[in-house]
Amino acid sequence: MSANPETTKLALSGFAFMESRHFDGVTLGIAAASILLFLATGGTVLPELVGYWRGFGGQPDVILANALILNIAVILFGWSRYKALSRELVERCKSEEQALRLADTDPLTGCQNRRSFLPAVNALAGSAAASGCEIAVGLIDLDHFKAINDYHGHQLGDGVLLETAARFTELLPEGALLARLGGDEFAFALTYHNDEHPRIETLVDRLVASAANAIQIGDTTLEISASVGVASSRHADGTEFPAAGGGENLMNRADMAMYQAKKRGRNRVQWFEPAMEYEQRFRGELEAGIRRGLRANEFVPYYEQQIDLETGEIIGFEMLARWQSPDLGLVNPDIFIPIVEEMGLIEDLAKTLMAQAFEDAKHWHPRLTIAINISPLQLRDPWFAQKILKMLVAHAFPASRLEIEITESALHENPGLVRNTLTGLRNQGVVVTLDDFGMGYSSLSQLRMLPFDRLKIDRSFIRDLKHDDTNAKLVGAIISMGVGLDLPLVAEGIENDAILKTLRGMGQLKGQGYHYGRPEPAEQVLERLAALNLLAPDANGPVDAGNADLSEVPAQKTA
Repeated sequence: MSANPETTKLALSGFAFMESRHFDGVTLGIAAASILLFLATGGTVLPELVGYWRGFGGQPDVILANALILNIAVILFGWSRYKALSRELVERCKSEEQALRLADTDPLTGCQNRRSFLPAVNALAGSAAASGCEIAVGLIDLDHFKAINDYHGHQLGDGVLLETAARFTELLPEGALLARLGGDEFAFALTYHNDEHPRIETLVDRLVASAANAIQIGDTTLEISASVGVASSRHADGTEFPAAGGGENLMNRADMAMYQAKKRGRNRVQWFEPAMEYEQRFRGELEAGIRRGLRANEFVPYYEQQIDLETGEIIGFEMLARWQSPDLGLVNPDIFIPIVEEMGLIEDLAKTLMAQAFEDAKHWHPRLTIAINISPLQLRDPWFAQKILKMLVAHAFPASRLEIEITESALHENPGLVRNTLTGLRNQGVVVTLDDFGMGYSSLSQLRMLPFDRLKIDRSFIRDLKHDDTNAKLVGAIISMGVGLDLPLVAEGIENDAILKTLRGMGQLKGQGYHYGRPEPAEQVLERLAALNLLAPDANGPVDAGNADLSEVPAQKTA
C-alpha cells in the first residue's frame, strides 16, 4: 500500500518538532544541573574567591573554583543554545506554515489551487447541507487565452489572469471560494438559500460581464471573454440534483456545462442539465467505440457518383467515410468525424480510408477520379503533401486521378502553409477543389492566390434552387465568377430532375446528389461500373471508351 504524501509530510514535520524539543530539553537539563551545582558550590567558593582576589584570605580550593567557573560557562552556553534552538524552532514552524500555505495557493493570483479547492468544496457542501442551504459550483474558462500568450507574451498573459482574479474576488460574496485550477481555468463555489437562485444567476452573469471588460496593462489594451458552466444542488425550477460524490460530482457537472457553453458559442453561462450527463456518457461510449472500431477496421469508404451534367457520364466518385458499428449500425460521418478530430485520430482514420479507396479505385476505368475530403486539422501538418504522395506511390495510384477537397475554414488558420501544401500536391498532378463554396468567408484574393482547380457549390444553394429566386441568382453569380476565373464548378445536392434541368441551363457543370443514387460501398460501385462497362481492363476485359450515358439508367429515389 502506497504512503499518503500528506501523512508523510505531517509525520516528518512532527518528527522534526520532537527532535528539536528533545535537544531543547537536554540543553535545558544540562543548564539546570549546572545552575544547581553552582548554587551548591557557589555559596562556599564564591566568597573565598572574592576575598582571595581582594587579598583578604587564603587561596580557595582550586578544584572547586575551576568547577564553579565551568558551571558558569555551561550555564551561559546552555542558555545561549536554548535561545538559538527556540529561535530555530519558531523559524521552522513559520517555514512549514508558509510551505503548507503555498501548497494550497496559486502562486500567481493568490487564489486556492486545484489541490485545496476540492476539499474546501466538500467542506462547504457539508456545511450547506447541515444548514439547509444549497451549493453552486462554477468552472470558468477564459476564451482564446492562448492567443494572448502567443501574441503578447506570458508576462501580459499573467497580468490578464491577475486582473481577472481580482475582478472575480470583488464580485463573489464573503465566504465564497475562488480557485485557479491551472492555465486560464478558474473555479468558484458558494452557498445560498433555496429562494436565492435568481440572485446566483445574476451573480454568474456579472462574472461573465466582468471578464469581458477591456483590460489595460501598460500601453496594451486586451479583451477577452469567459465561458462558465455552473452546477448546483437545486435547479431554478426547484428540481433537486443530489450531489452524490460531493464536490467532485458538482465539479464534473460544472465541467460538462462549461463544455456546452463553449460548444454553443463561448462568452456565456450554461447551467447543468441532466441531459448533459446522458450526452457525456454517450460521447464516452462513442469514443470507446471509435477506438475499438479503428482497431477492428469498422470504418469503410462509401462512394457517391460525380456526373458531367451535360453528357450524363460518370466522371468519378467522392469517397465518404462510414462507420459500420456492431452496436450502432451504419453511422454517418457527421456524427463521428468531429469526435475523431477532437480525439486526435483523424490522421489515422484518413490514412486507413484513403488506402482502401486507392485499392478500390484501381478496379475502375482509368479515367474515373476519386475525390477525398481533407480535414482542416490534417492541413496543419507541414508534411501532409509528402504523406499523400508517399501513399500514392505505395499503392501505385496515379496522382492525376486523385482530387482532394478542402473547406473554406481551412484557409484562414495558416494561409502560407496551406498554399505551400496545395502547390506541392498540384505540382504532382493532384486536383485541388474548394468544397462548400459560398458557406465560408473566401475572398476573391484567396481564390486568386491559392492554387484551386475547381469550386464546389454548397448543397444549401442547390437544394432550394427551384423554390428560391435568390438562390438561383447566387448560383448564377457563382457560376459566372467561376467562368471568369477559369475554375470549373461542381454542384452538390442535386436531389431531383427539376434541379438538374435548371442547372443544365446555367452552364457546363459537374454535379452529384441523391438524384443519381445514394453513396454505395465498393461492391455496389463495381456492379454499377460493370453494367456500364467502366471497369479497369484487368477487371472486366476490354473497356469501352467511356461514353456510357447515365440518362438511360433509372435514377434511384431518395429515402
